[in-house]
Amino acid sequence: MTAKITPMMEQYLALKRQAEGCLLFYRMGDFFELFFDDARAASAILDIALTSRGEHGGEPIPMCGVPVHSAEGYLARLIKAGCRVAIAEQVETPEEARKRGGSKALVRRDIVRFVTAGTLTEEALLEPRRANRLAAIAEVRGAIGIAGCDISTGAMVLEECAPELLGAALARLGAAEIVMPEGWEGEPPGPGERVERPRGDFSSDAGAGRLKTIHGVATLDGFGEFSRAMLAAAGGLIAYLDHVGRGKLPLLLAPTLREHDQCMLMDEATRSSLEILASQAGGRENSLIAAVDRCVTGAGARLLAEDLSSPLLDATAIGERLGLVERFHRDPILRSQLRDTMRSIPDLARALGRIVAGRGTPRDLGQIRDALAAARRLRDHLAEQPDRPALLDALLPRLGGHGALVDLLERALVPAPPTERSGGGFIAQGYDAALDELRRISGNARRAIAAMEARYREETGIAALKIRHNGVLGYFVEVPARHADALMAADSGFAHRQTMAGAVRFNSLALHEEASRIAEAGGHALAAEEAHFEDLAAQVCAAGEAIAATAAVLARIDVSLANAERAAEGGWCRPTIETSPVLEIGGGRHPVVEAALAKAGERFIANDCALAHENRLWLIGGPNMGGKSTFLRQNALIVLMAQAGCYVPADRARIGLVDRLFSRVGASDNLARGRSTFMVEMVETAAILSQATASSFVILDEIGRGTSTYDGMALAWAVVEDVHSRIGCRCLFATHYHELARLAESCEALSLHHVRAREWKGDLILLHELAEGPADRSYGLAVAQLAGVPQPVVRRARHVLDRLESNRLRNGGIADGLGELPLFAVASAPQDAKADQLGERLLAIDLDAIAPREALDLLYDLAREARATKS
Repeated sequence: MTAKITPMMEQYLALKRQAEGCLLFYRMGDFFELFFDDARAASAILDIALTSRGEHGGEPIPMCGVPVHSAEGYLARLIKAGCRVAIAEQVETPEEARKRGGSKALVRRDIVRFVTAGTLTEEALLEPRRANRLAAIAEVRGAIGIAGCDISTGAMVLEECAPELLGAALARLGAAEIVMPEGWEGEPPGPGERVERPRGDFSSDAGAGRLKTIHGVATLDGFGEFSRAMLAAAGGLIAYLDHVGRGKLPLLLAPTLREHDQCMLMDEATRSSLEILASQAGGRENSLIAAVDRCVTGAGARLLAEDLSSPLLDATAIGERLGLVERFHRDPILRSQLRDTMRSIPDLARALGRIVAGRGTPRDLGQIRDALAAARRLRDHLAEQPDRPALLDALLPRLGGHGALVDLLERALVPAPPTERSGGGFIAQGYDAALDELRRISGNARRAIAAMEARYREETGIAALKIRHNGVLGYFVEVPARHADALMAADSGFAHRQTMAGAVRFNSLALHEEASRIAEAGGHALAAEEAHFEDLAAQVCAAGEAIAATAAVLARIDVSLANAERAAEGGWCRPTIETSPVLEIGGGRHPVVEAALAKAGERFIANDCALAHENRLWLIGGPNMGGKSTFLRQNALIVLMAQAGCYVPADRARIGLVDRLFSRVGASDNLARGRSTFMVEMVETAAILSQATASSFVILDEIGRGTSTYDGMALAWAVVEDVHSRIGCRCLFATHYHELARLAESCEALSLHHVRAREWKGDLILLHELAEGPADRSYGLAVAQLAGVPQPVVRRARHVLDRLESNRLRNGGIADGLGELPLFAVASAPQDAKADQLGERLLAIDLDAIAPREALDLLYDLAREARATKS
């Protein structure tokens, strides 16, 4: 016989069907419960007990739960594990349920919110120093529109790109979640979680209409000229936010238009190779931002990450950022004062985001009050400074203008508001006379209860008598069990309520009347405070755009101060930005490697780099571990930092604007996509050769090492020629193929360099210095010995090497004859070039003069050549 489904389980299963594959947090009293497979998954991730409750289909129902008051911590762990969670709350009280359906009526529940990786706003779920972005993409007539936002701060950006550049654009955004139309073709774009939504959500007309409604405008022209692809992506984004918020939209500021030529282009491989925001190990440690970040606020750290992810292409804008950094750099006293002030400023943007999203607390209102007051003081202090740079003068007005709101919040709130609003106590004394009177009544009643307790003790002679309170009985009189008989008497004035193991509880008419007054006054007081909270939150929301602008200015000032502090700490310089194709760096260092060496008490060896149109490609040789890869990366990072508006780790730097930065340094298998190390290397190289322009900067490390020597060197040779002669961009190319040095004879803008090393008494000494000229040898065996390869293996390798070297000297080496090869001769020659050579040899034979033996030998040679031609 099949067990009947209980009303509660029926309600749960109906909500589970609405949860769309999410884990369902089902509110039951003070717990969120999970059932069935949700419970199994959550208990494993959260390491909590898996129990059971009742039966379904004849089987026990698996169950686990988490307390409501600490649910955010559990949610954070589930989201980090890749889960999505639907929150089902009780949407009526038990009293309302009984009034609606009788004593056994089930409390109504509904999904009030979906919690996903890209839609977090709670402080406990977010990393203070990292943005949490959501992106949506849509295709309209061959163009890809991208809408990105961070709902914790409201920032929203719209842009458009070609399909082949989508990966680079999403890599720059670093979205935690990417929303796309159902049936999106191709590989999942970007590293974020992929979410497919109905194609109807991605309508450009609907997107434009939603944006107009949200911002209360008749036209979007004042925000920018948005394409249909951008508006379609915006429509998909807003529809998704509407869905996960169950009709409640978060803070969305006016959309910003990002032009395709506004920021330096870097693809995902380049960002990973340069370890900009995360090291290849996966964490922030040993990344560029960890070495650079000296921000004292979370908002500043998030803006710095955005700057480093999106270096500018506008020399004027870069100069304005550098000018502000320079002003703080040359005034250490002012810098120290301002940084001390900034440390005490709360995260204004995220507090505003929580208030607008309807998840705010009294503490958030207090943070907004304190941050706006501090911003006003900061403005007054900076306005008094001489020699203010242009960017600072442009920023200062946005730090003020909130006087009335700050005054209101200062009058309305206690100095340190609580994080919970349900318990009240956050509205200041004197703000509302009626609330003060309710509190007085409640306070007097509590004092009356204390006096009543003393009177009852005296009247009964029971010194251990106490008046207590709990959530079930309310106020009650409690006496030890041995004194209960006196209060049980009919004329005692007390009514029995509950018998405990060692105590008995009673009520009295006077206590009941006093408790009713307390409850009534307390309830009215809480209702009054809740009404004041809603009113204050509405005032904050009305000023949301201006508050967000102030938050952005505070973040920019923190970033500028931090960059100045880091520059002073490391002896960094202000780069000179030009439009000519130049890259001159004196005493350049790798910021991450230098910091790591400094911790170990070692010194980084600085090196110069000088690229110009007539000397734009450096071919760099030398031993492994000699510093080639570090040199390549440090120059790419210096370019990136300079265009982000940072000082750079060098003695001097003169940098021509770079439109696209490419790094092919190091590679690993991508088994998930079925690609070997060499395949990954070739895919990345192909992207560089197809996308780089004359204004790009490319660093390439050991192209061709993942295949045979002949294939690898041929590929490296051809890539160098293509970068030099067709693309014509600035390039650093590290290689172990000494034969490539022959390219200097045919490539006029190519120069040869090497990292220096010496052998001393059998040991290899790596000098980490760059010198002109080709490398004399690779020192591979010396590096192997340094790495601990057993001596017998090294000795055998040396013997084999000697034999190979002698053969090379006899036959001219594998590059023999390449010196006469015209640039890209293979590409321009007809496919049957080898066949033509064979024909010429045949025509040259004097058939009347050749001997039989010679003819036979010649026939074998021709057959061998013919087979080679076929292959």
